[in-house]
Amino acid sequence: MTAVSENFQNIDNNSYLQISNLRSQTQNSKLKLKTHTHTQTHTHTQTQFMDPLLEFAKLLVPAAVVLYGMYLVVKSFIQKEMDKALIDIKSKNIEVILPLRLQAYERISLFLERIAPDNLVIRVRDNSFSAGQFHQALVKDIREEYSHNLSQQIYVSDNAWNLVKSAKEEIITVVNQSAQGLAADAKSLELAKRIFEKMLERKADPTTIALSQIKKEVRTLY
Repeated sequence: MTAVSENFQNIDNNSYLQISNLRSQTQNSKLKLKTHTHTQTHTHTQTQFMDPLLEFAKLLVPAAVVLYGMYLVVKSFIQKEMDKALIDIKSKNIEVILPLRLQAYERISLFLERIAPDNLVIRVRDNSFSAGQFHQALVKDIREEYSHNLSQQIYVSDNAWNLVKSAKEEIITVVNQSAQGLAADAKSLELAKRIFEKMLERKADPTTIALSQIKKEVRTLY
């Protein structure tokens, strides 16, 4: 009886172990299945999330390229219009300013011609003048002519106007130096002779130098 009981007990133990192993295997299979299912679900979720992003990117990139192309076209168009407007403004300015500049150069040239000693002396001289009266009349005429043309300096270069101003000052200096030492009762003719002599002593006529510069600048306008 004891041997039989032991045999049954051994059978029960073996059965219990087999059942336990089956349970473990079943649980492991369920766990693997659950893990696999969760992995598949996670992967599917990621795929579902990424698909709209990819579709959006496919639409966004061409749209960005088109917008950038439109920006370049609009920018080029605006730049061309601005350049055209600037050219139009410059053209209108030339139409307005050019005649004024030419008129200024003409007036300055006339001024230089009028104060040149050979023209100045003949134009201002009066036989009834004494040398002193003639001296005053010459200086007054030069200064008045200069004052009447002061506004013309805005249309010419600084270099040209400085030469004009220098010519005026030098002619006045020649007149003043020529009047020095003359007798109180000297005639205007004596002063005129001295002025011409002083000018002959000079290497260059200041009015001629200024006129040369004026002519150079006028040529650049065409």
